[in-house]
Amino acid sequence: MANNYLDFEKPILDLENKIEELNQISTIEGRDVSEELRRLRKKLDQLRKNVYSNLTPWQKTLLARHAQRPNILDYVSLMMEEFYELHGDRTYGDDPAIITGLARLEGSPVAVVGHRKGKNTRENIERNFGMPAPEGYRKALRIMKLAEKFKIPVITFIDTPGAYPGIGAEERGQGEAIARNLYEMSCLKTPVVVVVSGEGGSGGALAIGVGDSILILENAVYSVISPESCSSILWRETSRAEDAARALKMTAQDLKELGVVDRILPEPVGGAHRNYEEMGATLKEALLEVLEDLRRIPPEQLVAKRLERFRKIGAC
Repeated sequence: MANNYLDFEKPILDLENKIEELNQISTIEGRDVSEELRRLRKKLDQLRKNVYSNLTPWQKTLLARHAQRPNILDYVSLMMEEFYELHGDRTYGDDPAIITGLARLEGSPVAVVGHRKGKNTRENIERNFGMPAPEGYRKALRIMKLAEKFKIPVITFIDTPGAYPGIGAEERGQGEAIARNLYEMSCLKTPVVVVVSGEGGSGGALAIGVGDSILILENAVYSVISPESCSSILWRETSRAEDAARALKMTAQDLKELGVVDRILPEPVGGAHRNYEEMGATLKEALLEVLEDLRRIPPEQLVAKRLERFRKIGAC
C-alpha cells in the first residue's frame, strides 16, 4: 500500500496506518477506541484537504505520472461499451504505446485513440513507457480518418512523456509522422475531443492533441518539455526540475488561464488513481456534454473554429 504514496503524501500514510492499528486493537482486544478513531479520521480529512489543495507544480507532475493512474483502457472499460481494438498502421507494424479502436459511448459510436503506459516494469517495457514510434502515430491517424469517413467523433487520451527518440523511430520518420498528424487533425471533418489524462509531453502528446475541445484532469500536466529536461538545458543539471516545473506553467490551472485547455475536470481527493469509478463518471459526463454540443456544428464550420482556436493560443 505504501508504494501507492508519493513522498509528500507520507504524513497521510502515517495517519492512515495509525487508524488501521487502532482498528486492529479494537477488533483483537475489544477495546473502545471509537472516540480516538473519530478524532483521527477528522484530522485525516483535514490533512488531505490541506495537502491536495496546496500542491506545487512538481507535486502535480508526480501525481500525473503515478503508476496506478487510470489509463485509456481503464477509461474505456469504465465509460464505454463494445470496444473493439484496431491494430497496425498498414505500413510498418503495430505500436503498443498507442491504443486505437471503436466503441460506443451511451449507445453512440466513437473512435478512441490514446497513449498507453504500463502499470509495472513489465508492462512499461511492453508499451515502451508510453512513448510512441512513428507507426503509432500513423495507426492513430488511420483510425481518425476512418472515423471521419463514417462521421464518428474522435476521443483522444494524452498520457506520454513524449515521442520515442530512438534511432529506429527517427529512421522511420518520427518527425514527419507527428507533423502529418498535426496537419490532418487540424482539418478532420468530425468532432475531436482531447483528454489530457496524465502527463502530456512535447510533440509526442500534441500529435494526438489537436481538437475542438481540450479537457484536462485536475492533476494532469501538459508541456513542451519535461521539467527534468528543461532543468538540464537551462541549468545544466536535473536537480532543479521543481523550479522548471514552476516556470513551465504546465499545470491544468495554468493552462486554463493561458487558454490552452477548455475545461478542468476535478479528480477524487488524492488523485484519479484513488477512485477509478468516480473519475470515470466525471469524465463520461463531461464527454457526453461536449460531444452533444459539437455534433450540432456543421463539419466545415467545425474545422474553421478548430483552426481559429489554435491560432489564438499565445496571441497578444
